[in-house]
Amino acid sequence: MDQLALLLVLLLGAVVTVPLGERLRLPAPVLMTLLGIVLALLPFVPNVQVPPDFILPLLLPPLLYAAVQRTSWRQFAANKRPIFLLAVALVFVTTAAVAAVAHSIVPGLPIAAAVALGALVAPPDPVAATAVAGSLGLPRRLVSILEGEGLFNDVTAIVLYHVAIAAAVSGTFSWPGAAGSFVLSAVVAVAVGLALGWISNKLMSVLGDATLQVGLTLLVPFVSYVLAEELLGSGVLAVLTTALFLAEHTADADDVMGRLAGNSFWRIVDVLVTGVAFGLIGLELHNAFGATGLGLGRMLGWGAVVVGVVVGVRLLWLLPATWLAKRMHKLRDYDEDIPVGWRETVVMWWAGMRGVASVALALAIPLETDAGHPFPGRDEIIFIAFAVIVTTLVFQGLTLPWLVRTLGVRADTDAERELEHSLAVRAAKAARHRLKEIENVEELPEDISERLARAAFDIGVRISPDIVDDERREWVVGRVARLRTMQRIQREMMSAARHEVLAARSEPGTDPEVVDRVLRHLDVRSMR
Repeated sequence: MDQLALLLVLLLGAVVTVPLGERLRLPAPVLMTLLGIVLALLPFVPNVQVPPDFILPLLLPPLLYAAVQRTSWRQFAANKRPIFLLAVALVFVTTAAVAAVAHSIVPGLPIAAAVALGALVAPPDPVAATAVAGSLGLPRRLVSILEGEGLFNDVTAIVLYHVAIAAAVSGTFSWPGAAGSFVLSAVVAVAVGLALGWISNKLMSVLGDATLQVGLTLLVPFVSYVLAEELLGSGVLAVLTTALFLAEHTADADDVMGRLAGNSFWRIVDVLVTGVAFGLIGLELHNAFGATGLGLGRMLGWGAVVVGVVVGVRLLWLLPATWLAKRMHKLRDYDEDIPVGWRETVVMWWAGMRGVASVALALAIPLETDAGHPFPGRDEIIFIAFAVIVTTLVFQGLTLPWLVRTLGVRADTDAERELEHSLAVRAAKAARHRLKEIENVEELPEDISERLARAAFDIGVRISPDIVDDERREWVVGRVARLRTMQRIQREMMSAARHEVLAARSEPGTDPEVVDRVLRHLDVRSMR
């Protein structure tokens, strides 16, 4: 099996594990990691030969961009305090704890190399957090915090990692220089992200066509990442800034085709890239186990200790951090999402899985120092890092659904229904208001006006039938049932029309371009 065949197997696995995971009630990323582990154990499967410098630029930009599509800047702004406690403070605390323990238990491991190990295992993976937590029906406030933590902690961890690697390679370290690098990285990233977001927004309006706009969104995250890295900024933060800018400024309520095409495209990209990324984690076990000539038992012991530190520090930090967030919320009435009760705090603790970013940072450790000596403890760092990644991702990922069910943590369906009801009322009122504006300008026939008024009412009813009172609900339910019957028959009629047009494509003398144009017209009408 060559590298191309291996990539195709991973892509196929990414597609198959989605319905399989739904049937087994297991997260698809965990299944892909297990698939990668199985492939790594097969003798005919080659070692993965992806240059470490390419892993972050190729995988993180599309994954982060797709994750941002599910949230908004206002959500981050509202939750900035709990996100800061997790994305910045917890990364520093985890890095320090792991560095101290690793420096003490691994013989000959310098403190700079230990800090690099701590930084690369500190950040929970944004892809794992959103993919796993989002599929379990958790309360939206927890998913929001996990998304914010996962998207912003990489920035902190990667900067710490680069500072530690530079100190280990050069043999020197400067606190002012490290702080300056941190600030410069953030400022450059935000500037690049905003500038590229503004330019992309202008290009969107120039392109117009939905296909071209979706193509531009595919290029934008890669350009943002690479440009920021070239200017000594954080590529991850630049992608987040660009994606949040575009999410806030390119929303066109009337661009139905563009929205549907973009959502479908990015769902496909998210599934494929996520599958490949987590498949690579399992496959890299080949290299992790073969990288060291030390005793396996002793290496496993070091890995177990560091895993315990990573998992334990997260719990010990979350308990007081959640209490502090609640106190601030009560004293100052902040409008932010915080865990409610110890059950949600435990779920947040167990959802802190490591993944793609940790793999890429581990593999990107230099082979030599500036003096030409082997990088101190590189093999040990890689092995321990993979022990943390596999343990947290596979074990916690497999047991998280059970933990959620056992603790009874579920989404607040009453609040969701209330919001849905409110939006249905607003949508129906907006439609009726616009109809009245048109009637004031145009003289509409009475039958058309009544039909349009019913259509405006139906907009809200189809979203939330609860907007009508009990007396009218039975009539509305009957009317909706009749409409659904008519829509079902219309779908069958449109299906017959599409089959007939598609059959004409294979007839002699038929222009396939004309057939495709007619078929597209039928598809758009069917979608409406």
